[in-house]
Amino acid sequence: MTADEKNTIKNKIERDTKALKKQIAILQEKTKPITPDCSLGRLTRLEAMGEQHVNNKILDESRTRLTELQNALLRLEKPMFGVCIECEEEINIERMKIRPESVRCVKCASGQ
Repeated sequence: MTADEKNTIKNKIERDTKALKKQIAILQEKTKPITPDCSLGRLTRLEAMGEQHVNNKILDESRTRLTELQNALLRLEKPMFGVCIECEEEINIERMKIRPESVRCVKCASGQ
């Protein structure tokens, strides 16, 4: 992987990290407990609880991806960055540009 490619990936990681931090802050507000004294009808309360559950799931996934991106940033200068952990082949640069936290090539990630 060239220095320019690594720089492109580093910029992508930094942009995605910034966006995820904003998204996490918004989701944390949306997942606050619904107070029982809130003047919602029974169905509206159930809908709000369902929406809260979905937002919790998205929040968990966002936190996981943020951690993966932070780890990728730490690995960026290591010689094994961009190399599949299973087959040890280089991961396609286009995949790395889209999902810079990838540690497996498409073939290994899909289980082929």
